[in-house]
Amino acid sequence: MDSPEGGAALPNREKALAVAALSGQGHGLADLLGAAGLARSSCCYALSHPKAPTRPELRPRVAEIFGRLPNGVGHRQVAMELRAVDGARIADKTVLKMMNEMGLRCGIRRGAGRRGYSSYRGAVGETFENVLGRDFRADGPWQKMGTDVTEFRLSFGRAYLAPVYDFGSKEIVAWSVSESPDLAQQEEMLSMLMVAKPEGARPILHSDMGWQYQHGLYVSALRANGFTQSMSRKGDCLDNGATEQVFGHLKDEFFRGRDWDDFEAFKADLEAYIRHWNHVRRQVGLKGLTPVEFREQALQKAA
Repeated sequence: MDSPEGGAALPNREKALAVAALSGQGHGLADLLGAAGLARSSCCYALSHPKAPTRPELRPRVAEIFGRLPNGVGHRQVAMELRAVDGARIADKTVLKMMNEMGLRCGIRRGAGRRGYSSYRGAVGETFENVLGRDFRADGPWQKMGTDVTEFRLSFGRAYLAPVYDFGSKEIVAWSVSESPDLAQQEEMLSMLMVAKPEGARPILHSDMGWQYQHGLYVSALRANGFTQSMSRKGDCLDNGATEQVFGHLKDEFFRGRDWDDFEAFKADLEAYIRHWNHVRRQVGLKGLTPVEFREQALQKAA
């Protein structure tokens, strides 16, 4: 009953359960205890003192928080929610232990190969220098932002998301979900962006060198509304790494392993997830606040 293939040793209770099961099948108890490395007293104690579950009073809430998204949420998300909403005094590692006991596991993020869409068409309009230089840090909201387009391949065809992500508040402040990554999608996103922008804000908006971001309509709309454009270098996705990271979380938490029969149903569910991201999903980088909570507090302090 040593650990299989050199793995971690089994806890005494698991060894004791194995001894109890095998002892009724014609095996000598002394031989089984010797193979398990257990004294008779240790075996009896382990069998008579089953391990108590961790924080059983919080288990219903842990299950509810985990089940908010189709693919579940990680233990840090659960822990932040318990502390912020329930006032629980609990460490991240304790929540991880609870979730392991309950069999709740969030899927592991995949590496490469998330998106196949590329909007690069060469120099087809006005281009801009990389103002950010991979410095995505921001002291508050509406200072530095990023945008891009990501593709979803579904049973009904393809769909595209064009969001604007605030590096300071971690909020998706504007977006458009479309069946085509065309200029109309960018116009819809820009319209939402300009409505959301606080008066007097003059943010940097970073993108890749996609044709949309070089187009005269896009460039003039940003310039007229006080935005500074910034662009990644050709073929270097790390220059827009902060926005790519959002796509990774979104596809893991919302999209992976799912399908939709029509575009309207997909769009409704994706926009519901974006609202969850902004209003419900707490972030370690925001000290346990949601993006909207952080943005509102920051703007109140600045007022």
